[in-house]
Amino acid sequence: MFKARLILTVLLGVALLAGPALAAPGKSGLQSGTPDLKSIGPLAFGPEGILLVADPQGAAIFAIDTGDRTPGTAGPFKLQSVDEKIASMLGTEAKQIIINDLAVNPVSGKAYLSVSRGKGPDAVPVLVRATREGKVEEVALKDVPFSKAVLPSAATGRGRAESITHLAFVKDKVFVAGLSSEEFSSRLRVIPYPFTEANAGTGVEIFHGSHGRFETNSPIRTFVPYEINGEANLLAAYTCTPLVKVPVSQLKPGERIKGTTIAELGNRNRPLDMIVYKKDGKDYILMANSSRGLMKISTENIDKIEGITKPVKEKAGLPYETITELKGVEQLDVLDKEHALVLLRSESGALNLESIALP
Repeated sequence: MFKARLILTVLLGVALLAGPALAAPGKSGLQSGTPDLKSIGPLAFGPEGILLVADPQGAAIFAIDTGDRTPGTAGPFKLQSVDEKIASMLGTEAKQIIINDLAVNPVSGKAYLSVSRGKGPDAVPVLVRATREGKVEEVALKDVPFSKAVLPSAATGRGRAESITHLAFVKDKVFVAGLSSEEFSSRLRVIPYPFTEANAGTGVEIFHGSHGRFETNSPIRTFVPYEINGEANLLAAYTCTPLVKVPVSQLKPGERIKGTTIAELGNRNRPLDMIVYKKDGKDYILMANSSRGLMKISTENIDKIEGITKPVKEKAGLPYETITELKGVEQLDVLDKEHALVLLRSESGALNLESIALP
């Protein structure tokens, strides 16, 4: 099944030399050095512990060898007040940091968090790793094997922070969503891995049911790769909250395409993160949202559903249920076949890392 963030089977040779000198590139194209991150945002894992790190301010994607390839032990994952622990480690207060994204290394089961120390474009990017045993540490990024792809025609000015909104690694490609400086500013880019260079991507137009119009400038907030009748697609969620199907075969540099809106999940809402999982032989999407809770969306009959092309007052398309017992989920990733790891804001306001049974 063509899915994001599940254990991947691509085997790539990685140079593990560390030191101030530049290492010879291996099959993965990584060289030893220090990534020049200007910011840190979405995360995703590639093969063998290679972490993909988005730098929206620098409009670049980094592939970083974490060296984290030892299989982890099974069991619950619970780390309370992880924001306070990270802030303490960085010598500041929890209110002075932002946790931007969460990704689980499918090899080791360790959690990686992209953290901004401070606010705005001058915030300091920090990569943090957390374990089931409660250990929280900063991941050193000096003299590590890495490679970099710079995105051409990325959004500028106020839109720069949304030049990269989400990314995923599937097989030998990196899929990147965000805004560009082009007329169709909503973009999907497909970057071959190992990196050579990034392209200008594909402009995406969608029909936004709650707005009652076609749009080309709204960024994709989160997406998952998903196969429908043998065809690779991206299921992309936008603010307010249309869910759109985009065939991967149409993602060609310089093209402009129309996605198919297959669900309207409710307005006045921002999707935060989502995963695909299997339960009782059926596929579901689990989506975290800013104001509409944790949604379990059925993919049954996704191949038969008609695209939404008329205004929608509230909801339409694929059905979903709200997981009412789980409140405050801000980020999530697959932990194993039966569990997800979530970043959950408690009633006290603290952020906890907890494993949950997939509903």
